[in-house]
Amino acid sequence: MKRSIIFLLLIAVSFSISPVNAIGQTSGPARNEKHPPQYGKPFNHVPDRRDATIYQVNMRVFSKEGDFKGVAKRLDSIKALGANLIYLMPIYPVGVLKSTNSPYCVKDYLGINTEFGTLKDLRALVDGAHKRNMAVMLDWVGNHTSFDNPWMKNKDWYKRDSTGKIISPNGWNDIAQLNFANADMRATMISDMKYWVYTANVDGFRCDYSDGPPVDFWKQAIDSLRNIPGHHLLMLAEGQRAANYTAGFDYNFGFNFFEDLEAVYKKDKSVQSIDSLNVANYVGTSDGQQTVRYVTNHDVNSSDGTPLELFGGKKGSMAAFVAVAYMKGVPMIYNGQEVGTPYRLKFPFTSEKIDWAVNPDVTAEYKKIIAFRNASNAIRRGNLTSYTNQDICAFTKEAGSEKVLVISNLRNKPVTFTVPAAVASASWKNAFTGAKTTLSSTVNLEPYSYMVLKN
Repeated sequence: MKRSIIFLLLIAVSFSISPVNAIGQTSGPARNEKHPPQYGKPFNHVPDRRDATIYQVNMRVFSKEGDFKGVAKRLDSIKALGANLIYLMPIYPVGVLKSTNSPYCVKDYLGINTEFGTLKDLRALVDGAHKRNMAVMLDWVGNHTSFDNPWMKNKDWYKRDSTGKIISPNGWNDIAQLNFANADMRATMISDMKYWVYTANVDGFRCDYSDGPPVDFWKQAIDSLRNIPGHHLLMLAEGQRAANYTAGFDYNFGFNFFEDLEAVYKKDKSVQSIDSLNVANYVGTSDGQQTVRYVTNHDVNSSDGTPLELFGGKKGSMAAFVAVAYMKGVPMIYNGQEVGTPYRLKFPFTSEKIDWAVNPDVTAEYKKIIAFRNASNAIRRGNLTSYTNQDICAFTKEAGSEKVLVISNLRNKPVTFTVPAAVASASWKNAFTGAKTTLSSTVNLEPYSYMVLKN
């Protein structure tokens, strides 16, 4: 009995000394209570999670310089494309020990990779985006670090095998797996995330391999981040478990949507398979939480191919992007996609640069598609009714008095689509030109063609 009383007293004392985190462990000294002074004013035009158009920036290939200044020079072009949320791939110093030069092998969470510039350069980039009403999120690599990260002095912060050797996750031998049972490591990581909100005035994070760390860590981190005064932060999970939404993420990553779309084009999979993903991807969502969808990103561009390779050239990739941007989700564009870059930007992203002068026709079409999405409440927030069949992605989106009809042929062949009677009888106009359009009971669609109509 005496031992029980003493034990309870010790617990009470420990609770008075240190705050308790989400897994019931103390989070260590007052690191979470201290933060740098706020640089600039928190950005008050961060888009609603449903209204975002995300633009992924890979600094190494984006410009000849390969740095923050090279991105800053093209902010007007990103704005003109229609994006309102810029996502910067990892900005941190890359580890050297066991390294493959991957930006996802982080040597210092509080540092900046000198190849990209300085903190002043990053601030100038963020300031420039904010002046153009675009938010900025950083890539956060929370599951692992490099083997020469200063955290290595804390061996208990890492997972180890039976011999005490720090292990690598998933066969990625350049990185060391963090131990999320350690409360001090968790508290330090959250503090380091906050550092960038205060020091660079960023507006959120894309969290790499977010299905690796436990859900309760992300709940702890996001709750803490959302308590930063004045900031509206957006959080993107590069994961697909439904519990990420419960943890507080605004977005999950559309891995399976991309894979499904790839199979539609390459393996003649039924386009109707998208309908099941429109349900499965939204299990556990609330208050407008979304799935981010895409036809390319830094991973698949390198491993699988460019949108032109995967989705039938210029015409086919635009038909696919219409489904990505309009059907159900938030679209993400990977830098160079909007000019139809005809070559892969291969890992670790140092061998190629984007030629911004190629394919201006592709750029114009992306601008047209994104501009209508930005202008249409029905597309961004409306209720979806699918009429999709084996070959055609067809649906209406409706919000209030606005109704939009989208029909996109995802096949490299002419297809005749039977228009539902209720849709055919409505009055329509071309969403891009405003020209009045009359539908009959069938629509003949050329290979990889699409139509977007508005009431």
